[in-house]
Amino acid sequence: MKGTLFLIPNLLSDSNPNMSLPAETVSRILELRYFIIEEERAARRFLVRLGMKELLSEIEFGFLNEHTQPDQVMNLLQPIKAGSHGGVLSEAGCPGVADPGSEVVRLAHEQGIQVKPLTGPSSILLALMASGLNGQRFSFHGYLPIKAPDRIRRIKDLEQRSKQLGETQLFIEAPYRNRQLMTDLIAHLSPDTLLSVSAGLNSDKEYIRTAPVWQWHNNVPDLHKIPTVFLFLKIN
Repeated sequence: MKGTLFLIPNLLSDSNPNMSLPAETVSRILELRYFIIEEERAARRFLVRLGMKELLSEIEFGFLNEHTQPDQVMNLLQPIKAGSHGGVLSEAGCPGVADPGSEVVRLAHEQGIQVKPLTGPSSILLALMASGLNGQRFSFHGYLPIKAPDRIRRIKDLEQRSKQLGETQLFIEAPYRNRQLMTDLIAHLSPDTLLSVSAGLNSDKEYIRTAPVWQWHNNVPDLHKIPTVFLFLKIN
């Protein structure tokens, strides 16, 4: 019998786990002894917060990150193919969503391994919920280009798409580049485009605001090094 691959959402902040994770999700996590992770320190910190400090010596980790070679990904599923249950643990939010976990999940399906997503926080969905923008039609684009000319061109292209399709556009940025992205959005989006920012979700510094671009000019929050989701909708 093969094991089950559980998809484990991580916390978005240092808030109380009970505020973000249902009891059933926590119970499932506490039963596991094999986790596929990006970075060990963050994974250990999360598991300790859930009450697994005394069990860490029993935990086995497999690593899926930018250093994992394609031919190594299948090996991550070997304990599960052998009958053990395991979990893909995201760095923050939900595995497979703006996250490398999707690759091992796809392989699990190919290998006939049962995949079970667990309920927990997703910064992308929380930001969309809180934005007041179109939640019936939306598109997530991950990271925009790093180079300024390419990034500005992409912003303008997405605004046209939003106008044509009535579609909310969502994206994220490395937190240390938030200031520049916010500057570009204010400078290059149309004044009446609705721009929404959700920063530090589920933390005591949570900031959420939606307003036309022209209203942001004199009221720009300091988003430096704060995990942020950006959204906009061109409504006319």
